[in-house]
Amino acid sequence: MHDLTRLPHALDRRTGLCRAIIETPKGRRSKFDYDPQTRLFRLKTILPEGMSFPLDFGFIPSTLCDDGDPLDVMVMVDEPTVVGALVQVRLVGVIEAEEKEDGRTERNDRLLAVVDESRLYAAIETPDDLPDKFIDNLIEFWINKDRLEGKDFRSLGVQGPAAAIELVRHASKVARKAA
Repeated sequence: MHDLTRLPHALDRRTGLCRAIIETPKGRRSKFDYDPQTRLFRLKTILPEGMSFPLDFGFIPSTLCDDGDPLDVMVMVDEPTVVGALVQVRLVGVIEAEEKEDGRTERNDRLLAVVDESRLYAAIETPDDLPDKFIDNLIEFWINKDRLEGKDFRSLGVQGPAAAIELVRHASKVARKAA
């Protein structure tokens, strides 16, 4: 098996479609991370009882961010997928964010996407199409999760699909330079 972080993301800048790899399905307490060296998914942490991932969570391959990892993506799906799933998603926005740990602050944005095969979320095109408090609840999840890990998560704002597409383009360039 090839390194999944190097899989082409196949971004279509016109439609916002691209590939994502799911690390942690919605509703799971177990947080998995892809390990490029072993090419396996390893258990990183377990959330406390009563806390679980609100959406499928993973990364956009062939991208690289400030934290040394690919771009994070939260994916709205009709039902949770599985660890390691390759999904075609449509970018609908981004929660721009910073994480602070051990006195160091890094950008750590969270892309928002809809799985291309969705029936429930097919009409979602921007964050404004989501129900009231949906984004606020996602931000609260990250604040609480990071607090448990000794980090500080701070939202800098929410942008639409154009900003999400531009983030993928920029993080792709960074990944190509680092290769």
